[in-house]
Amino acid sequence: MRITCWGARGSIPVSGKNYIKYGGDTTCIEIRTQSDDIIIVDAGTGIRRLGDRLLKEKHREYHIIFTHSHWDHILGFPFFAPIYVPGHQVHIHSGPFPANYAKNVIARVMHPPNFPVGYSESYMKPQIHFTEKVNNPSHIGSVKIHAIPLSHPNGGFGYKFTENGKTFVFITDNELTHHHQGGKRFEDYCEFAAEADLFLHDSEYTADDYKNTKTFGHSVYTDALELAIKAEVKRFGLFHINQRRTDDAMDEIVNLCRLELTQRKIQMDCFAVARDMTWKI
Repeated sequence: MRITCWGARGSIPVSGKNYIKYGGDTTCIEIRTQSDDIIIVDAGTGIRRLGDRLLKEKHREYHIIFTHSHWDHILGFPFFAPIYVPGHQVHIHSGPFPANYAKNVIARVMHPPNFPVGYSESYMKPQIHFTEKVNNPSHIGSVKIHAIPLSHPNGGFGYKFTENGKTFVFITDNELTHHHQGGKRFEDYCEFAAEADLFLHDSEYTADDYKNTKTFGHSVYTDALELAIKAEVKRFGLFHINQRRTDDAMDEIVNLCRLELTQRKIQMDCFAVARDMTWKI
């Protein structure tokens, strides 16, 4: 698998000189598989740049799955250029969600007055295909996909992608120290991510932030780091970067995480996820 981040910011896109290194686009992850499938996780604002790249590369078929339907994870979909180009095939999967979940998500984001062009427009229909609810685990080409419920307001799912014995685990918008309806225990997430080759997890808050944001549905970075340590993952990326977190502030958090790992003599690659980062596993 080759994994690329097209957006790692949480809640709302940002711009400016203090947000260059990690970028301002919201969640969008691209996975390219051995079977030559392209899997896109979430349609935050990062999907706009991804769509432009895919058109230049002359790809014509894509799969999209969602972690959940909060605005920062879907608001880029109307700007995903391939949905407007005849001959392109965009398969949008409901995954473990109820039937028609994906269709309802797209209908909401593109329904007036939210957007002037509805997905049901005749010229767009041939490009978009919806799948009904599928089993957990499921497959897209050569990749096996497991899902786990998120501890997050209104619910959602994290995913584990496995191919040729290698695993990529993506758990965003997950509050590890507060149980939201449908969410799992810390130990369950630890088991789900065990020995992952690449693990990206919601790490939005500092301990000071969390004094005022408990129950908002996001984790303190130290709790996410502890999860990665207990799961014995190989590479850990701090994800869903707070909209106010500057590059310098994020660098400081990474340094604190690396210091903790050094002091505990734990060998694990730890970093904050930036847009356009790519990993091969």
